[in-house]
Amino acid sequence: MRVALLRRSAPEPSHITVIHAGTCYPVALRRRAAARRITLRVSSATGEIVLTLPERVDLAAAQRFAESHGAWIAARVAKLPERVAFLPGAVVPLRGVPHRIVHASTVSRATVAATAPDGAPVIAVSCAAAHVARRVRDFLEIEARRDLAAAVARHAGALGRTPKRLTVRDTRSRWGSCSAAGHLNFSWRLIMAPPAVLDYLAAHEVSHLAEMNHSDRFWAIVARLYPGYDEPEAWLKRHGTELHRYG
Repeated sequence: MRVALLRRSAPEPSHITVIHAGTCYPVALRRRAAARRITLRVSSATGEIVLTLPERVDLAAAQRFAESHGAWIAARVAKLPERVAFLPGAVVPLRGVPHRIVHASTVSRATVAATAPDGAPVIAVSCAAAHVARRVRDFLEIEARRDLAAAVARHAGALGRTPKRLTVRDTRSRWGSCSAAGHLNFSWRLIMAPPAVLDYLAAHEVSHLAEMNHSDRFWAIVARLYPGYDEPEAWLKRHGTELHRYG
C-alpha cells in the first residue's frame, strides 16, 4: 500500500494548450486503455480539439506531439463552419427552410413559427431578452419530438411493432439509435433538416425493432418503410455536420 501511495501522481490536467502563430488552442486530453498510439482530431460537430493517448504515454510526449501539429490544428479549426447562436436576427433552418429569429415581445408567450410582414419565415420569440436562446432551443426540441413521434408511430404501425420509449436529445455521434429494449433515441437537430431526412431516420430506427443489425434483411425493411431512402441518407452525409453549428 505504501508503494502504491508513493507512485500515485497528481491528477492529470484535462487540457493542454498549443500556441500556433500567436493563437492559443485548448486541446482536451483523453486517455484510452485500448489506444495504441497518439491520435489528434478536431470535432466537426463541436469544434473541440481532442488528443487521445495510450495509458503509458506521458504528458510531456503528448505536449510535444500536439505542438508538432500546431499548423494542422489551425488549418482544421479555420475550416470549421461559423457558429450561429440562437439570437435575434440569426437565421436557422426549420424543416429545411431558413427562418429568422425575431424577438417579438418581452411579454412571455409561446414561441411560434410565423410569417413576417415581408413574407419571410420567422421564429417569433416572446420572453425576456436573456431567455431567447433557450426558448428557441426548447421550441426546436418540441417540434422535433412532435414530428418524430408522428413518423415513428406511422412506421411502427406499418411494421407491426411498438417501441417502448422515444427520447429526443442533443446527440453528437448518432442521429438516432434503437436499444435492444426497444427504446428509440433521436437528435432534436433533425428538425432543422428537410422533412424527408427526419422521416427516413424514423423509419431507419423503427426497422431496428425487427432487425438489430445492418444486414440485408434490415435494409430490406428500411426500403419497404421508406422507398428511396438513399436520397435523405446522402443528404445527412453531405450536410448533417452543418446542423451542429446552430445554438
